Amino acid sequence: MMNRIIRRIQRFKGWFGAAAALSIFYGLYLGLFDSPPDYYQGEVVRIMYVHVPLAHTSLLAYGSLFLGSLWYLWKRDPLVDNMCQAAAGLTVIFTTLSLITGAIWAKPTWNTWWTWDPKLVSFAILLLIASGYLMLRTFVEDPDKEGRYAAVMAIVGGVDLPIIYFSAEWWRSLHQPLSISMRGVSMTGDILLPLSIMSLGLNLLFIYMLMVRTQMLYLTNLLQAKKGRLLSQVHLTQTSS
Repeated sequence: MMNRIIRRIQRFKGWFGAAAALSIFYGLYLGLFDSPPDYYQGEVVRIMYVHVPLAHTSLLAYGSLFLGSLWYLWKRDPLVDNMCQAAAGLTVIFTTLSLITGAIWAKPTWNTWWTWDPKLVSFAILLLIASGYLMLRTFVEDPDKEGRYAAVMAIVGGVDLPIIYFSAEWWRSLHQPLSISMRGVSMTGDILLPLSIMSLGLNLLFIYMLMVRTQMLYLTNLLQAKKGRLLSQVHLTQTSS
């Protein structure tokens, strides 16, 4: 079963990578060259077309980790455990890039690199949770305990996701409320289109990177298991002789 999934990953990952590259290039063109400047922020607003999709992809990455951890605790599937470990690493990458681009955008807009805004703080906490998840997997030596403890940590950390998403609605925040909600869409088409395409591109990039990293972890664990069995056989042979 797992070999079949790995073969499918090998078969389809290139398509996701190509679709991600095309979407990102087209989205960047629309956002940087075709969309109009903001009446208040001017040309600085163009970093939004990178920052906001990065933030959305960070939530997608941790959401994948959260759901995968639930599945792992239920089925104890080692391939799902590999996927969770890959998703945690990608969460760290995309969340870090989101915080960096947000700081670059904040400096000319808010005249500060950092402020204790609820959304910023909850995003920083997400980075700490994902980093802690990876550290836990490094420190625990027993593979079974490592997977279970890390899964529990990821599930508990999932409480941060709705806080991030609704923070601008729940508390007084420098961030504007949700642009797409039950109230409707509060942005024009020339802004929504490049944002949507960039978000699609980065989501596809995440899926591509997740597939590649999961495959690498699975093959690495398989190689280590084969080496362990080989060493055990050599030890038994030496002992019997």
